Amino acid sequence: MDQPAPDIAAASEEMFRFEQADSDLPFYRGAPVAIGATGWWIVLASVAIAFAALIITQPVFPTGIGTFIPALLFVTIPLFTLASVAGTSAPGALFRRLWRKDIAIILGFFVLNGVVTVLVGLLVTLLFETASNPAGDRVTGAIGLDQIYFFGWTAIQLLGEEIFTILPFLAFLAFLDRRMKRKPAVVIAALGTAVIFALVHLPTYQWHVPQAVIGLVPIRLVLLMPYLITRNIWTSTATHILNDWTIFGLAMIGGSSE
Repeated sequence: MDQPAPDIAAASEEMFRFEQADSDLPFYRGAPVAIGATGWWIVLASVAIAFAALIITQPVFPTGIGTFIPALLFVTIPLFTLASVAGTSAPGALFRRLWRKDIAIILGFFVLNGVVTVLVGLLVTLLFETASNPAGDRVTGAIGLDQIYFFGWTAIQLLGEEIFTILPFLAFLAFLDRRMKRKPAVVIAALGTAVIFALVHLPTYQWHVPQAVIGLVPIRLVLLMPYLITRNIWTSTATHILNDWTIFGLAMIGGSSE
């Protein structure tokens, strides 16, 4: 799936400067395979079903090895659906080989996202009375193997969050690309999926809409950037994992010192 789209020369003229011009984003212009409107609706429905499966099953498996089950459902449901709609090789268009330059991108956006997280966190704290993320309490309350399991299943869930963001982004881009130029279509699709990402986190933040939107939309846009640059979901996932694992690790250290 690392082969560039046939019309990449034309598409590169419409790309942002930060994008790697040797390949285009998948699916929205028919490469490596075209997905019709019905197919995209099925994929979007599977993303929603996967999220519902995550929310429903997490309370059923609060500890132990079973904590991996909700995260695995979150990842596999949309990928299997994409394979059913667009062919078994279609999910491979999201996953590419990591190169040395990708590591630099991951680390760079990890640092940038840390800065953005601190800044928006300070802004939200100044503007509103905020609700805490219960994931921090969960890792500090974990004991023994459950602490190791926590970092394992959260890594899988964060991959699921990238799939949850990128598949709708590509679906929106496929819809918008027929109606406007590529650059505004990319911007609108990115903003739309960032808002969705923020809104689905409302239960996490006790339905505090301003905190979720102001706090998470900029962070989600930063996390999407590695994928937009490299076309590789591993880069955005690795950035996301580094970011959240750092937060969880600090929470765990802080909890153990009390």
